[in-house]
Amino acid sequence: MRIATRFASRAAASSMVVAAALTLVGFQATEQIASAATKKAPSVVTCTTANTKLTVTEVSRPINHLLLKATNTGTKPCYAYIAPYLRAGADAQAPLPWAEETTPQAVVTLKPGQSAYAGITTSTPDGEGGAKEKTLGVFFADREGDAINKEETLKLPNGGVFFNSAATVTYWQDNAKDALSW
Repeated sequence: MRIATRFASRAAASSMVVAAALTLVGFQATEQIASAATKKAPSVVTCTTANTKLTVTEVSRPINHLLLKATNTGTKPCYAYIAPYLRAGADAQAPLPWAEETTPQAVVTLKPGQSAYAGITTSTPDGEGGAKEKTLGVFFADREGDAINKEETLKLPNGGVFFNSAATVTYWQDNAKDALSW
């Protein structure tokens, strides 16, 4: 009986030691995984004129269109929220309207070096008035859709581009083809 009792006591003690060791290893592994995830997960910031390079180019198709390109020059990923606020010409009273039908399914996220695109319709035969403008002012939007940061002014190609009342801009897209297909 004594041998059986001693054996049971030793087995119980060994089981407790093994359980404690496994628990300790589990806590350490969980802590290491959480620590690694925290270190590896870069924070995402809002795209601004400070962390992106903006360019505007004329495209051959479709006619009366420009392509705005925003390239992340920062060290962290950035969100290109909604659409850019654009001011065609220095005397513009209001930004170009956003083409609501171009809303993407998700916010465009740019890793460092990646680009987002917005297509700009400069004029249509249905538009009224208009003038040849030499500059394009660009503001980024924040999560709520408010203009943020400072304006960056870009020179338009060919010494200027004609804009009329039908001018619009697409939401940010992750590729140029989608930005120009509207």
